[in-house]
Amino acid sequence: MNYVKTAALLVVLAALLVWFGGIVGGPRGAMTALIFAMIMNLGAFWFSDRIVLSMYRAKELPEGRAPEVYGIVRELAAKANMPAPKVYIAPIKAPNAFATGRNPSHGVVCVTEGILRALNTEELKGVIAHEMSHIKNRDTLIMTVTAALASAIMMLAYMARWAAIFGGFGGRGGRDRSGGIIGLLAAVIVAPLAATLVQLAISRSREYAADGRGAYLAGSGGGLASALGKLHDGARRYRMNTSAQTAHLFVVNPLTGGFVANLFSTHPPVEKRIERLRNLR
Repeated sequence: MNYVKTAALLVVLAALLVWFGGIVGGPRGAMTALIFAMIMNLGAFWFSDRIVLSMYRAKELPEGRAPEVYGIVRELAAKANMPAPKVYIAPIKAPNAFATGRNPSHGVVCVTEGILRALNTEELKGVIAHEMSHIKNRDTLIMTVTAALASAIMMLAYMARWAAIFGGFGGRGGRDRSGGIIGLLAAVIVAPLAATLVQLAISRSREYAADGRGAYLAGSGGGLASALGKLHDGARRYRMNTSAQTAHLFVVNPLTGGFVANLFSTHPPVEKRIERLRNLR
């Protein structure tokens, strides 16, 4: 999915938030929802990298501890014509990695302790190339904005549901008010589902794009394809303490589950990603 389609989906998500705010509180509610979303996005723009890194107790990785990683980062940065991102490490056994930062000048690649033990040089290069592609394309900013808008819709839905249950919207207006409550309850169901679907569409398209760009930077898709298989197996072996709000940042989904969980996963199926990478020429 190209940037035009991604931008269109973000507009849809913002419009959904304003629409839902209008149902909850009328014109004033719509304006409040819009202002709240702008404040959330502003905070996400400036502080998302520090918030995410602190959530996983990540610290800057000393170059002497992993000179190979720094060599890979510098090589890929030169090829991508971008500043070399900072490298952080999280004390997590599960093999995984993520990127953050609002733009390439503030980019950070964070690896877990588990990934340094699990992958060889070619595989590690593929994963880092994938994450640096997210930084280069400003996907980290896009996904932060998406998460902020979707979270606002979820919060509104939660508030509206309880307000409707306890009669918070039934004070006046008789029959019209009853119809309004029915519409509100319908929106409580539809709006979060629609927000989730839009979020998934953006997240999955960005993962495919980063896979392709990462394969180009690394010189082939073989290393990343092999790494994805190992990381997927590692995610099932090691339970990772993470949240659904940040799961989309990782190179493979750290949350595992059954069919329904996979259907609503922020990542495309690993098997399809590997197949695409194997078929690259």
